[in-house]
Amino acid sequence: MDPYEPDGLSEAQSAAIRRSIAGGRGALTRRSLLRASGAGALGLGALAALAGCGIPPARRDGGGENADDHSAKERTVVFSNWTEYMDVGDDNTSRPSLAAFTRRTGIKVKYTEDINDNVEFFGKIRPQLAAGQSTGRDLICVTDWLAGRMISLGWAQKLDTALLPNAYARLSAQFRAPDWDPGRAYTYPWTGISTVIAYNIKATGGKTVDSVSQLLDDRSLKGRVGLLTEMRDTVGMALLDLGKDPARFTDDDYDSALARLQKAVDKKQIRRFTGNDYTSDLGKGDLAACLAWAGDVIQLQADNPDIRYAIPAAGYLTSTDNLLIPAGARRRANATRLIDYYYEPAVAARLAAYINYVCPVDGVAAELARIDPALASNALIVPDKAMAARSHAFRSLTSEEEKAYEEKFAKLIGA
Repeated sequence: MDPYEPDGLSEAQSAAIRRSIAGGRGALTRRSLLRASGAGALGLGALAALAGCGIPPARRDGGGENADDHSAKERTVVFSNWTEYMDVGDDNTSRPSLAAFTRRTGIKVKYTEDINDNVEFFGKIRPQLAAGQSTGRDLICVTDWLAGRMISLGWAQKLDTALLPNAYARLSAQFRAPDWDPGRAYTYPWTGISTVIAYNIKATGGKTVDSVSQLLDDRSLKGRVGLLTEMRDTVGMALLDLGKDPARFTDDDYDSALARLQKAVDKKQIRRFTGNDYTSDLGKGDLAACLAWAGDVIQLQADNPDIRYAIPAAGYLTSTDNLLIPAGARRRANATRLIDYYYEPAVAARLAAYINYVCPVDGVAAELARIDPALASNALIVPDKAMAARSHAFRSLTSEEEKAYEEKFAKLIGA
């Protein structure tokens, strides 16, 4: 029996998980390419827990809201996050923003970087959540699909809006209404992750590449175009180019986008489908242009002046990593205060200056300019209103849709 083929997952879904962990969304860089982890570390339980990145109907009886809150007596908060996803001091060990939070509130933060990918982490905490037990964590940071799954299962704490004055007032409009958490009742974004077009201006002969149509049809780029092995990113960008909204598309829309991509594959326009290993090929010019994640682009540009990016007029995709209080957390109020703290512009600016992903906090630009004017003017970190208006999210999928779409996409990319 294939260890990556637990009940409920098709072969295509299992393959998609392996790709994501090895070099896709599950291995997105957090400033220094440290996020990737081997799929071999995952067992059946972790993969089975993912069975349908869409939102399942199952729900645990009860809910996290029933747990007692010990915040007043226990002046601490346990926070699990990704590696390289928090500001550090000049000594490379201290956490200045967390230390400042403790000085102000008296709440100590036990901060751990024990999230290497969503699937593995979900496998760690799922048994406790399913049993109605505490995970030992008060606050976690998970990607949008997993946040939505936990909310649907009743494994997330509803937030106390009275403790979120900054977050409520300053959350950027583009992140306010995800379909998996309407009104942000359970989560607030830590960062946004944008899918854009990147190109090597030397490799394109000075030509700007600013649309998916160019990637798929421009003969001068033939054999030097990269698309992503992540279905949502590649198909989502193709949907936008066809004038379809990734938040509201139909099965027919999906098939039309796939047919468009297949045509480009058949005429050998596409060099290959990649995870985040496109960074090396783009830097060398082996890829002239590709779909890329904005955080990677910022890092590439720091070392290579030939790397450029474009936001298609048709729009681009943005996903989020989100702060969520898991069911059974002992110190909900303390965790909520920490969420709100990171929505203060000065604090958000320090964080954005370090991690270089989209900051979801309105009003951060002025504070960020005090740290680094170049970062404050970088639309990949602080989108202006026009850019934010072109941001789109890929809608939540049912388990049936997830299975069908991944199977079709696997055929397209030869997986």
